[in-house]
Amino acid sequence: MTCEKCGYQDKREVDIFGRKLCGVCAHFSPEDKGDCFNYIAEKIDWKILDTFRKYKQLPGGKQKSGMSRKAEQGRPVTRAPLGYNIVGGKLTTNQDSARVHSLFKTFLSREYSLNSLSKNFGLSINGLKKVLTNRTYLGEIKFDGNLHKGDHKQLISPEIFYAVQRKLKDYLKPRKGNFTNKSA
Repeated sequence: MTCEKCGYQDKREVDIFGRKLCGVCAHFSPEDKGDCFNYIAEKIDWKILDTFRKYKQLPGGKQKSGMSRKAEQGRPVTRAPLGYNIVGGKLTTNQDSARVHSLFKTFLSREYSLNSLSKNFGLSINGLKKVLTNRTYLGEIKFDGNLHKGDHKQLISPEIFYAVQRKLKDYLKPRKGNFTNKSA
């Protein structure tokens, strides 16, 4: 296949809005259809883009590999979750760590709705779910779908964490039953 933007002959084609592009041109293409067609119309010589193909360096590649190395070392790659601060590139517990532990225990021991629990702890419902499912509290770092042993103190025991996951799964099950069609 021949890229419609740069003319590069590539075995792997990418179809964007019905137009055939090489991997490099597809990577840089705008998401808006009109902008994408204007982008394709601006022809470029494939030789200019050959360096990207040769070294397989697309924007963000160095950053992602650096973040991956940090995760493998057990260091945080994003901002610190509730209960932690980042000090010297490492996660350290802060005054909210007791609040996180209390949140997990309260969720397990009482029959609160997620809405009331989130209000009691000053979180949004999505923020509450994020805290309750965050593996950082187990002493792990998750990045790019991979789990790594963290170099920080775990806040929640695996027993409590997995019990919360089971209960949360029950809370989030789609409800079956007494739905009636009110427009009928």
